Amino acid sequence: MKLITEHNENVKHLITESADGQKQHFIEGIFMQAEKQNRNNRVYPLPVLQKAVADYVRESVATGRAVGELNHPEGPTINLDKVSHLITDLTWKGNDVIGKAKILETPMGQIVKGLLDGGCQLGVSSRGMGTVGESGGKTTVNDDFVLSTVDIVQDPSAPSAFVEGIMEGVEYFYEGNQIVAVQADEYRARMKKLSVKKLAEQQTKLFGDFLSELKIKI
Repeated sequence: MKLITEHNENVKHLITESADGQKQHFIEGIFMQAEKQNRNNRVYPLPVLQKAVADYVRESVATGRAVGELNHPEGPTINLDKVSHLITDLTWKGNDVIGKAKILETPMGQIVKGLLDGGCQLGVSSRGMGTVGESGGKTTVNDDFVLSTVDIVQDPSAPSAFVEGIMEGVEYFYEGNQIVAVQADEYRARMKKLSVKKLAEQQTKLFGDFLSELKIKI
């Protein structure tokens, strides 16, 4: 599976004040959209996104583990030292996923608060893993899509080539509860260079190297 990210700038900044005068910062708005071709020319079928969001709400939002980061990470896993917010709600409105996130009292959360208080317009970027297929001239996200989180980004209008470029050629696999990254393109390139002579022997060795890397990553 590949890392898949999408940007959305339709979020707003909210501030609430408790009875003891403590202020809490939130962002709220459209976090993801189904059945609409986005700027990356990808389409999330409604059933695919519904399942991914439902799984994420059940496993992460409902258990208080739906944290996200400030800016783009280099993979699908959460880096706790970069966490800036906690996603508290994901609900549907038509084909839109409306989200709400509380800005946390972490170093990255403090940066987000400073940016918001200073008048900066921030956006969000969903992050997940899955495969895609081509249908009718559009790139469609397949039903193996898994939502990892929704991050806060400074420039949601920028293309996602930054993240995709960093992770180019990386395939992700689930091994138990762990995510394993393997440079799959490297092995595809080596397969193409194999000699016709003793092809089966070379393929077996190459496959063994691939499995060994999986074990090392685990």
